[in-house]
Amino acid sequence: MKQKQQYDVAAIIWPAYTGNEPRTRIFWPEGYGEWQTVKAMKPLRPGHAWPRKPLWGYVNEADPFVMEMEIEAAVSHGVNTFIYDWYWYDNEPFLEQCLDDGFLKARNNHKMKFYLMWANHNANSMWDKRNAELYAPIWNGAVDRKTFDAIVDRTIEKYFKHPSYYKIDGKPVYMIFELENLIKGLGGVAETERALAYFREQTVKAGFPGLELHLVLHDKKMDLKLDSGETLLSFINRAGFDGATNYQFFDFADMGRPYAEILEDVKKEWKHIKETVKVPYYPNVSVGWDANPRYNHLLNNICVENTPEEVKKGFELAKQYVDDGNGMRAPLIVVNSWNEWTEGSYLEPDDLYGYGYLEAIRDTFLQKPE
Repeated sequence: MKQKQQYDVAAIIWPAYTGNEPRTRIFWPEGYGEWQTVKAMKPLRPGHAWPRKPLWGYVNEADPFVMEMEIEAAVSHGVNTFIYDWYWYDNEPFLEQCLDDGFLKARNNHKMKFYLMWANHNANSMWDKRNAELYAPIWNGAVDRKTFDAIVDRTIEKYFKHPSYYKIDGKPVYMIFELENLIKGLGGVAETERALAYFREQTVKAGFPGLELHLVLHDKKMDLKLDSGETLLSFINRAGFDGATNYQFFDFADMGRPYAEILEDVKKEWKHIKETVKVPYYPNVSVGWDANPRYNHLLNNICVENTPEEVKKGFELAKQYVDDGNGMRAPLIVVNSWNEWTEGSYLEPDDLYGYGYLEAIRDTFLQKPE
């Protein structure tokens, strides 16, 4: 009998594990995406848990047959939604192949949902390990109003209308990673409000009851002063956003500690958000943190003791947060991530813990059939 699920467990996908995007060759010239960085990683200090190997191999996640396998693995373990990082650089989309050619062409994509997080941050040389420490600018993630409108129209037509697109009360969910960069590109707060109103209007015109517009919160940026004279937090609280979450525990916590200690900070942060952010918060659970694969020198900010047993406690915290209500309109939990291998935070099975993290999700969120 099929196990029952009452939670929307949404895992973030970093869509760089493919060679199908020509523009990524400047970062990973071997032609199979950021797997090149994962495969080359060596331990940098005693006890450093690298190299790690994916049990599924260095697969092309823009291949629909690969994604059919991953969809089955996800849903059978309680991950019923994917959040695709989505990019727009130099007036065209970037890294769409894993979604367009992988997930959307998988014959079983009706078994789960997906939605977009516009990762509208600037891109620099961090993705290229040869030049990572230079942080040399490559692409600007800010866009003007003309480009914004083109993105909106394309998103509604191409993605919102897909039957597997994730919705809350019939409204497509769309998440913005970096609100301050959106404001910068559009020319200010007033222009941003008009642009977001256009997005909502066009979504309704397309036949939906509205737009569920979510944000990624970055704790250190909340006091940023905007051109309107208000802080970023003040703008968030008055602008009518529909939801918020974090991308990673790294957004607010010192990650160079045991996972159990980090969870204590997570509890405090969720309480702080509830008290200060006037937007429903959807809890984020991060699997860990270790960005060393991308760099050539040791970064000591490494999460340790993040075993599946410890991370399961994070999932249980999020489950309790959902069960308590907290003004949420859906039982949505955001997980970092499905495949952020080069940040040390992923659910995909490896030779270190096997399927342990996926099993922790299954044991937390899937109900056994009666």
